[in-house]
Amino acid sequence: MGAKKAERDADFNAFVTGAWPRLMRTAFLLTGERYLAEDVVQTALERTYAAWGRVTKADEPYAYVRRIVINEHARRFRRRVPEQLVTAVPERSGPDGFARLDERAALLEALGTLPPGQRQAVVLRYWEDLSESQAAAAMGCSVGTVKSQASKGLAKLRELSSLITMTSIGGAA
Repeated sequence: MGAKKAERDADFNAFVTGAWPRLMRTAFLLTGERYLAEDVVQTALERTYAAWGRVTKADEPYAYVRRIVINEHARRFRRRVPEQLVTAVPERSGPDGFARLDERAALLEALGTLPPGQRQAVVLRYWEDLSESQAAAAMGCSVGTVKSQASKGLAKLRELSSLITMTSIGGAA
């Protein structure tokens, strides 16, 4: 019995090591705050460990855990945990590092203005690069809802003056 637990723990640790960056990115984009994203991912991974037998039998273990992250974020939103958007996000240095920081901060701020459903749809479709059906499965809704929420979210993002200014400056360079 001890050998099976050790093997299970090793499998889980390997999964966490590989999935952590992607799960954190998704949680950060959903919450807008690094520490809250860490809490969401850690809680999701606790739930994952408890259900590790079912997770390993799933066709896509990462998708299964991503769904747990999304559900945990929704659970926290229902509990009215305040979400604050981080505006200074470390970025890789490069010739245009400051411009990228400004663009990223503006984009994160704009994302924070979206209602949770629209934010989830935009994050899953355009950052996670999921298909409409994959995003619907992750969100637990229909494909039509994903299309609608993503469309409304993108429309709101396009209306924001901070993003319009950012794209016009970027286009001039």
